[in-house]
Amino acid sequence: MQKKSCPISFQRVDATVVRILSLYMGLLFILFVVTKFVPIIFFLVLDFITRIYLKKEYSLLFMLAKATKNLLHFQSHLEDNAPKRLASFFGLTFVTLIALSTVLNLDIIFYALSLILGVCIFLEVAFSYCLGCEVYHLYKRFSL
Repeated sequence: MQKKSCPISFQRVDATVVRILSLYMGLLFILFVVTKFVPIIFFLVLDFITRIYLKKEYSLLFMLAKATKNLLHFQSHLEDNAPKRLASFFGLTFVTLIALSTVLNLDIIFYALSLILGVCIFLEVAFSYCLGCEVYHLYKRFSL
């Protein structure tokens, strides 16, 4: 039996900031699902791109999450960056597909992807549980 594993980068990230960032992202995403105000989803796509391909310090949601953590004096909790980074790639993929399904009026795809993304965001915010490790494990298990 193969042991579960996550991608490892040896870089650490403040999981508290990640959870707060996920909360803000989730609130914006709920606002988008309720209103279907397209600039919100495009902002989320842009924010993911900024955090993944540029510097996370340039991301408005990251800056807001970090400021919130400092303002409320939450303690830092460091975790490995690789699973969180992998989850960011998945998040970018989902919000991009949701944006496309919105623009193309593909309602069934929109709601299916929104439900999956909503569950992922909820798990991260409520339980600090990232599905990135589970997906990575399945990928490793079935690829060879």
